[in-house]
Amino acid sequence: MNKDSKITVTGGKGFLGTHLIRKLRKKGYINVFIADLPEYNLIDIQDIRRMYDESKPDVVIHLAAKVGGIGFNREKPAELFYENAMMGIQLIHEAYLRKVEKFVALGTICAYPKFTPVPFKEEHLWNGYPEETNAPYGLAKKMMLVQSQAYRQQYGFNSIFLLPVNLYGPGDNFSFKSSHVIPALIRKIVEAMGGKKNALERFRDVNERNKRPARNQRHKPIVVWGTGKATREFLYVEDAAEGILLATEGYNKPDPVNLGAGFEISIKDLVDLIAKLTGFKDEIIWDNSKPDGQPRRMLDTSKAQKEFGFKANTPFEEGLKKTIDWYISTRSTR
Repeated sequence: MNKDSKITVTGGKGFLGTHLIRKLRKKGYINVFIADLPEYNLIDIQDIRRMYDESKPDVVIHLAAKVGGIGFNREKPAELFYENAMMGIQLIHEAYLRKVEKFVALGTICAYPKFTPVPFKEEHLWNGYPEETNAPYGLAKKMMLVQSQAYRQQYGFNSIFLLPVNLYGPGDNFSFKSSHVIPALIRKIVEAMGGKKNALERFRDVNERNKRPARNQRHKPIVVWGTGKATREFLYVEDAAEGILLATEGYNKPDPVNLGAGFEISIKDLVDLIAKLTGFKDEIIWDNSKPDGQPRRMLDTSKAQKEFGFKANTPFEEGLKKTIDWYISTRSTR
């Protein structure tokens, strides 16, 4: 790649996409094309072909996905499988036909087997079936790895496959219908504290001024799915964008590569941390009738550092503070 390369980013208007676009432009890439709804429906082959005809990319970074948390995965497994599979398969094939120089495919940690040894290593990817609630989404994304390797073997097509953990950060999706755990928890707590205005005042008392003890204020209890025992790893969105850019610039091998921060935290500890950062002190109710999802998640991130020098730099608590502040300062619930 050079600074004149034509780079098309699918899903460039989304959460991760906006951060990656900003990083590409800051680094001096001047020909960046965004392929996203409503201009392009990337499930429709005609829209895909039109997008390629109009953007004429040298490099494609495929971020677009239909994605959500456990509830969304349970509610819409067929849509998650079909739409993600159709996007990936058709985008890669049409890129090959047009002799695109490089295709960067974003997979998901949901592609790993349910009981993968921790930390997850890339060679564990095929050692079992994914956790059931995530399987349709995870397998649809995993097929891009199969396709990437097959097209490299038969056609010499340069397609790479990255496996990011769950992302979080400013600009995340806070919808209760489709959000992941961190934005869902932040929104629940903010609403239990009486809305954004009250939450912002409390958040700044606790995390910025810290000059007086927290006031004795009662909030509504919140309900959290599961037992709290499951663990997760989270990658700050700006770090993820940096990892994708480094891989786009410097990685050209068939093997998948994890993108993560290299730690795990239980959902219970995560809830307690968000409560501490926001000043929430009331009851937390665990709904054990709801699933935990995959028991543990944490990636081995050594390959990314070895192959293209990526290491996450944002401390988790700092990233959470930035995410909470962004939500209660700038956005209505959505």
